[in-house]
Amino acid sequence: MQSYTLTLDKFLDHAAKWSGNREIVGADIEGATSRIDYSVLRARSNHLSGALIALGLVFGDRVGTLAWNTQHHLEMYYATMGAGLVCHTLNPRFAVAHLATIINEAEDRILAVSADLLSLLRELLPLCPCVEQVILMDGVPARSVALDLPGIRVWALEALLKTHGRPTEWGAFAEEAPAGLCYTSGTTGKPKGVLYTHRSNYLHTLRALQADAVALTGADSLLIAVPMFHANGWGLPFAAPAVGAKLVLPGRQADGASLARLMRDEKVTIAAGVQTVWLGVIDHLDQTGGDLPDLKRILIGGSKCPDALIRRMEQRLSVEVQTSWGMTELSPVGTIAAPGDPNGTHASGRPPMGLDLKLTDADGAALDEQRGVVGHLKVKGASVVDRYFRAETDALDAEGYFDTGDLASIDEAGNLTICGRSKDLIKSGGEWINPAEIEDIVGDQPGVGLVAVIGREDAKWGERPVLVVEPQAGIELNAQALLNSLRSRVADWWIPDQVVQVGAMPLAATGKIDKNQLRADYEQGLIPTMGVDG
Repeated sequence: MQSYTLTLDKFLDHAAKWSGNREIVGADIEGATSRIDYSVLRARSNHLSGALIALGLVFGDRVGTLAWNTQHHLEMYYATMGAGLVCHTLNPRFAVAHLATIINEAEDRILAVSADLLSLLRELLPLCPCVEQVILMDGVPARSVALDLPGIRVWALEALLKTHGRPTEWGAFAEEAPAGLCYTSGTTGKPKGVLYTHRSNYLHTLRALQADAVALTGADSLLIAVPMFHANGWGLPFAAPAVGAKLVLPGRQADGASLARLMRDEKVTIAAGVQTVWLGVIDHLDQTGGDLPDLKRILIGGSKCPDALIRRMEQRLSVEVQTSWGMTELSPVGTIAAPGDPNGTHASGRPPMGLDLKLTDADGAALDEQRGVVGHLKVKGASVVDRYFRAETDALDAEGYFDTGDLASIDEAGNLTICGRSKDLIKSGGEWINPAEIEDIVGDQPGVGLVAVIGREDAKWGERPVLVVEPQAGIELNAQALLNSLRSRVADWWIPDQVVQVGAMPLAATGKIDKNQLRADYEQGLIPTMGVDG
């Protein structure tokens, strides 16, 4: 059989040849939309590869990107990866010190930055001696930037393309070559780097495209509301051109009004993002009375979504909700509910072909029974991390499985349910309390928007649970009623001693609740109680 290396440039080559006129619609940082097609995207990205090489980059060099879901960012994806460079997507919402540590650890030689993040860039550069040049994307400030960044050569992307862009050979390397670098969100500890290869992302794309997974087709119009700086935007920037789907990129605008307008205008059929994004869309539509007539499916991931919110999305938007579970370390899709599965939304779906799961005890021994029990979740597959970036040892057990840090169960049909993070368990009086079980119950109560349970120190019991809630817009919650919803459904000693309310949950850039920040806010007395304090 022919030798055919699995490199990511082939997805865009395929789209340009067979779906060349299919649109990519992008909103810029001001919200205005622009349109190109796959043939133009391929040509621009390929010429941008030549420009990057002209700047002195060589195979394996890292290019850091600080940007949103825009055309320029997508072009930088393919320009770097196609030329054998590594696209290191950076989370603009990380603290400056965190970003500097990550940039220096990766030794990024060039930063490609959205023009609206110039103030963040000025803070970063003095802390990042490895950075030699900067490319400004998504517009250029009216005033000169050269004087603002002394000692650093600054390019505007369009000027760089005009000056140094040239046709470049793509994919002239082994499929095991590194393609992308992404750091974990850091909501449960120090961010760790995950280095993707062309082969791993290629196989991940094929896995995600299965009919019982994302099931994307060339007839679809896909909105990517999940940040492209998080695990390659769930791999969707590769999946869309692979099938020739219309691609809609919302830029920085993730508010309900902007997303609803874009989905309506571009006849979006499938949208992907975390649950907090869709809350904003629903609230906007409730206020304005609009609808999204073309939308058929919503893919959600991140933290577990309460059943009540899923029902609200299904009823208000007249869509099918596909739940999923994944991690940066998995590229990121782990399991996903199959389209049309009536039981799928009650769990996180099944693993598509290419990923295996097992449940173990706390010591790592596989449980004798793998169905209907709760255990520590481990995974194995071609798109699963082997070791973290710069780590000296791998992160796998003796059988080659990666420990996700999640507690989970698998039902008889193979559907996975995440039962919480092992690090989030609360030990009270020597016994464990699982916050996820409490969150599921309270999150299903009327008027509750988001919910989290954290532990606080207790002189007698060691730790006690605190219930933190964010109400839906315009709703007043009753603390005692929330606690009453738990009675007879969890052990009495699991019931939180305190209920506190926040106007808005602290969220990580991926949309998951940032429990580290939540604990810090609570300890500093920044969160008011709701009248229940035992």
